[in-house]
Amino acid sequence: MTTHLTHWGAFEADSDGERLTAVRPWHGDPEPVPLIGNVASAQHHPTRIDGPYVRRGWLENGPGPGARGSESFVPVSWERALDLLAGELGRVYQEHGAQAVYGGSYGWASAGRFHHAQSQLHRFLNCLGGYVRHVNSYSLGTSTVFLPYVIGDIGWVTQQATAKTVLAEHSELVVAFGGLSPKNAAVSPGGVSRHNMRGWIAAARARGCRFVSISPLRDDTPRESEAEWIAPRPGTDVAMMLALAQVLDAEGLADEQFLREYTVGCDRFAEYLRGAVDGVVKDPEWAAAITGVPAVRIRTLAREMAAARTLVTVSWSLQRARHGEQPLWAGVALAAMLGQIGLPGGGFGHGYGSAASIGEPARVPAPRLPQGRNGVDAFIPVARIADMLLEPGAPFRYNGRELVYPEVRLVYWCGGNPFHHHQDLARLRTAFGRPDTVVVHDAFWTATARHADIVLPATMSIERDDYGVGEGDRSFFPMKALTRPYGQARDDYSIFAETAERLGVGKEFTEGRSAVEWLRYLYERWRVEQSRAGHELPDFDAFWAGEVLELPVPDPNQVLAADFRADPARHPLSTPSGKIEIFSATIDRFGYADCPGHPVWLEPEEWLGGAAAARFPLQLVANQPRTKLHSQLDVGAYSRSVKISGREPIRMHPSDADARGLRAGEIVRVFNERGSCLAGLVVDDGVRAGVAQLSTGAWYDPDPADPTFCRHGNPNVLIADRPSSTLSQGCAGQLTLVEVERYAGPITEVEVMRPPPMDRMNTEWL
Repeated sequence: MTTHLTHWGAFEADSDGERLTAVRPWHGDPEPVPLIGNVASAQHHPTRIDGPYVRRGWLENGPGPGARGSESFVPVSWERALDLLAGELGRVYQEHGAQAVYGGSYGWASAGRFHHAQSQLHRFLNCLGGYVRHVNSYSLGTSTVFLPYVIGDIGWVTQQATAKTVLAEHSELVVAFGGLSPKNAAVSPGGVSRHNMRGWIAAARARGCRFVSISPLRDDTPRESEAEWIAPRPGTDVAMMLALAQVLDAEGLADEQFLREYTVGCDRFAEYLRGAVDGVVKDPEWAAAITGVPAVRIRTLAREMAAARTLVTVSWSLQRARHGEQPLWAGVALAAMLGQIGLPGGGFGHGYGSAASIGEPARVPAPRLPQGRNGVDAFIPVARIADMLLEPGAPFRYNGRELVYPEVRLVYWCGGNPFHHHQDLARLRTAFGRPDTVVVHDAFWTATARHADIVLPATMSIERDDYGVGEGDRSFFPMKALTRPYGQARDDYSIFAETAERLGVGKEFTEGRSAVEWLRYLYERWRVEQSRAGHELPDFDAFWAGEVLELPVPDPNQVLAADFRADPARHPLSTPSGKIEIFSATIDRFGYADCPGHPVWLEPEEWLGGAAAARFPLQLVANQPRTKLHSQLDVGAYSRSVKISGREPIRMHPSDADARGLRAGEIVRVFNERGSCLAGLVVDDGVRAGVAQLSTGAWYDPDPADPTFCRHGNPNVLIADRPSSTLSQGCAGQLTLVEVERYAGPITEVEVMRPPPMDRMNTEWL
């Protein structure tokens, strides 16, 4: 039995050397999650990539735009594959320069500190001269850009968030905009050792803390909270927040002393609330017409918040939408008006329930692989990849800057699946057809691998030695290989090391070390650094022979902004003014119509109160799945256990299903003007009427005749590829309008659940 780590938990496994024979949650986890079941069942699934492959058209015709996603693949030897790869990298760097290479690896590859696909790829490309990089993330792109102007850096807001143990002891009221989703809180980048969400919420509730969940989904908050469920129209949370703020202002419930000492711009915001700007008072009656929440409940909730130690928390989901800055900003402003920022159990939170790490006290940093220096300045916000590939040379605005999309000839993707994260997948498919070459390392035939030219089989974490620790987690695990690699799979490091050798930068990439030698070197260097900081840790051999190493936690009872509250002069925030900016002069100077200088209600293009709802009357919520992490291991047994006739489930309220003559268990067609997909119907009164919920994560399975039609149930064929705002250019993939009808066509097998077509006819290709 050996312990191993995933992004959703630690587990214990038995192995015969070839495959895992048993998988159990780690004995130290008080609230284990069933996602562990996907690991063993996926390892030998038919969609594992068993060797190197090259797209036939690229192999026959050479680099250039091509019909990616619709051609067969040719198996080749490792030697042939790496020769082709090195030759193409050499050509592109020599003829077009490093600015023609996009290092597209996105996070969430298998857990592990050394075999972290993104770090490995970026180190490799930096040895060649650099690459066009992405900034920010699909999960937090809006917050990352926006929050530094208003309250502080995203790392500070999330990593220094008030500890959950402190909330359990001190909070009297938790108002959760976007809920406190137990499925999202089950995962965290790098791993989770001890799931504890239900525990801290149950402890808080037993002490008398009340929870209010503001979400279109009742199960967005655990049962232990006994939460009051308020379900506004999706995308209208900011209107409700503004009305709560208006009540505090109008009834003299705002903490004026806190606003004077710790904030700037509250007067400008108050004028907007009072209607001095546009003649519209943002009172509960105004908000009720937008949100559908009764005005009396909004007014009484504001009074309850002012009378209690209240945490205002905003989920990551709310900023993954058009004008995603506004609910964040209004949430900060609301918490500031209550005057409890910096107090135990009160103030502002961002992401409780969005990831397991939020509310875990910051621990000492863990070892990491140096990535070197990137010689290219060009970058894109991560959610703008299709724009970059389709519109090279086009100007775009971002965070107060005027930029230009680079002309990318080669896309190198390692450890990610943009056909999960991105929106308007038919458009992304067209974009992926534009570069000269697309290279992908992956363990499985995901949609991204199927849209590549050179496909190299990567190991899963259970097939290689590593060590891992989650973001915000204190448990550092040795991760010994549990089985031999599947087929001809190799770890990313060995692939890059051999390619680097062919390109003359082998010494720069490896520094003469094997993967195991790197593990020892990085650990021992880190151990010396920690010793200088006063933290004594075991040597590598002792660590490697043990089960887990508990890392030091400097402040177990951390409270966000406690130092700032105690002395704002000595401990200013990192905002331009050093204070909480309810009005931002910097953002206001940018002049963006879709993100003005203080929180406002901006009507999105697609919502239930808009004109587009006449054609597509259901608001689709495309949230994260509960049976997998993003699209990872969608072929696993637990992920497949909830599918209906092989399709992803969609939830609808009984009244909406009845109005369309639909029954639970039927295959339905979900559609709008951008595309359509199939899904299996679940009827559930835990979904707000007028809302349909279809999680992301189903591997994109386009109809060959119509790439806008996904036969598996990926909602991203339906969602517009538009940014949250000009300021952040963040992902806005959470919401869209759709209609749902019974599907009358044939229920065919999902093609993406088996390998793509192979062509093994010509031995010269080997």
